[in-house]
Amino acid sequence: MDRHPRTAVGVRVGTSVLAGAFVLCAILVPDRLDRFSFQNFLRLPVEVLYLAIVLLALPSRARRITAAVAGTFLGLSTVLKCLDMGFYQTLARPFDLVFDWVLLTDAADWVKDSFGHTGEVLAVIGVIVLLIAVLVLSALAMVRLANVLDRHRSTAVTTTLVLGTVWITCFSLSVQFAGVPFATKGYSQFLANRVQYVRDGLGDADVFKKQLAVDAYADTPSDQLLTGLRGKDVLFTFIESYGRVAIDDPAMAPEIDATLNEGNARLKSAGFAARSGWLRSPVTGAGSWLAHSTFLSGLWIKNQQRYRTLTTGDHATLTSYFQKTGAWRTVGIVPGVRKSWPEGKYFGLDHIYDSTHLGYEGPYFSWTPVPDQFSLEAFQKLEHGKKNRDPIMAEIILASSHNPWSPIAHIIDWKDLGNGRIFYKIKKEGTNPTEVWKSAKSVRTEYRKAIQYSLDSLTQWMQRYGDDNTVLVFLGDHQPVPTVTGGSTSRDVPITIVARDPKVLDRVAGWGWTDGLKPADNAPEWAMNQFRDRFLKAFGPQS
Repeated sequence: MDRHPRTAVGVRVGTSVLAGAFVLCAILVPDRLDRFSFQNFLRLPVEVLYLAIVLLALPSRARRITAAVAGTFLGLSTVLKCLDMGFYQTLARPFDLVFDWVLLTDAADWVKDSFGHTGEVLAVIGVIVLLIAVLVLSALAMVRLANVLDRHRSTAVTTTLVLGTVWITCFSLSVQFAGVPFATKGYSQFLANRVQYVRDGLGDADVFKKQLAVDAYADTPSDQLLTGLRGKDVLFTFIESYGRVAIDDPAMAPEIDATLNEGNARLKSAGFAARSGWLRSPVTGAGSWLAHSTFLSGLWIKNQQRYRTLTTGDHATLTSYFQKTGAWRTVGIVPGVRKSWPEGKYFGLDHIYDSTHLGYEGPYFSWTPVPDQFSLEAFQKLEHGKKNRDPIMAEIILASSHNPWSPIAHIIDWKDLGNGRIFYKIKKEGTNPTEVWKSAKSVRTEYRKAIQYSLDSLTQWMQRYGDDNTVLVFLGDHQPVPTVTGGSTSRDVPITIVARDPKVLDRVAGWGWTDGLKPADNAPEWAMNQFRDRFLKAFGPQS
């Protein structure tokens, strides 16, 4: 460098400029992809001025230590913003520093199911390398800037005073460029919001503990529970990601309407009638188990801590009340479960059929272990179709409409299902998720097809195997990811009750639900946790 002084100066200046740009971008970068714009990076953050003042006021050793710590903290906050971006894209909310760490494992499992073990390993390695790189570069950049401030102290002091005056003036006058405020304290607000989220999360346990102790039906004698459904087979069926967008979105509505109309006609031909409404889910994008437990427990299960507290306690669920009566055999058809699921006992299920106990020998469809049509046929063979049996209450999870919706199965003749090996050919004919996810339009199309497949599977099963004593309640668990919803903030999901016995639907006549499988736009919308008690009241003793 001594032989090339101009080059040395250029390198020093260039490195300092890059360090400054890195720090400025880390402070200004938003935590949501839909808020990215060029104008966002042409602002003056007050945090830069605070940092300059602190670093200029400290002695040499303390300044370097402070710069390294501040740089590392800035790197960590940048990583948090990146997590927020991912969570907003999938769950329409920021990453929760208290509850969401367990979901990172679920994310790795999703990558493995969608792109294979190699894809999972590469993704994990990439994330670790990126994390280390961000922290190291952030710390080095801040130390570099601290040294620059020290070498040019007089200029730095003057510049800080001038920029401080500019910031105060622009902030006071609300100066904007292209609709974006020039003087910002957004980074400080971001940190303050994160601190508040953590405080709320830590205090949520006490709030939920009080809610957990309340149960209007806890002391109801078993012979007074669900009297209006005695002798009926009651099936609570969740359709993965079946959200309001499937019905309301103009790009999907025509095809979904046709599927619902065909399903409605199919059921009518078999003597069934239906009523439909809306429920507001506690989650969107993912977190099905939180929605399921909200629906069944009558409590708002919005995070993993609440779920764990609920499932390790004794608060009764809708399914466990069926079990309490002794009038039903309670079973779970949960094809998405591939690991130990001790929570199943909490939900009051006498027997659980997971993905390994349904007799399926076919392929996975990305995340989905068992196609919906096969799951329903397995339920028929294993439980519903048995002779001289007790009435059944079943919780059934239909998982074919689970993200990434590629490849997906299609309806085949029920007699050809066999052991499921026929689905190898069907999967081979399907789409490739890596290709589908290159286009939001393609994702939305495959999502719509997956929902149609789930609805067709369910209505065909009902037409084929339902009888006078069959009562079907089916609903979505949550809206799909924002790639499909297009940024909609709605968390509504459809819910439908189907029965042949008119006395069953007479019990819910006062709910104001819409006739048929499609709820009207103005049909009642309830919070999902309200359903349990309303259902227990409707089908309890009538005054």
